[in-house]
Amino acid sequence: MKEATAARARFVVRGLVQGVNFRTAVVEAARTRRVTGRVWNRDDGAVEIVAEGQPGALDELARWLARGPRLAEVESVDRIALAGERRYRDFAITYGAVT
Repeated sequence: MKEATAARARFVVRGLVQGVNFRTAVVEAARTRRVTGRVWNRDDGAVEIVAEGQPGALDELARWLARGPRLAEVESVDRIALAGERRYRDFAITYGAVT
């Protein structure tokens, strides 16, 4: 993937998104779309994601996040564009916020 065509974004997903295998499902959804990054649970009950990839792939991931896995009840998804170069070679769960 060319650096010039890569995009970065931070997503915050709110609703019933913890305790329903949301993070594991995000990893699979991201890898399927060739998106790299990290996902973690927030203390406020939300799930946060930093994602990097083709702009269209991030759009697809955003649409998937709005639905989530079967047991999730997504109320909202906030998306914030991030500047900077790609940092990740894979997509994984972390157990705290990434900077």
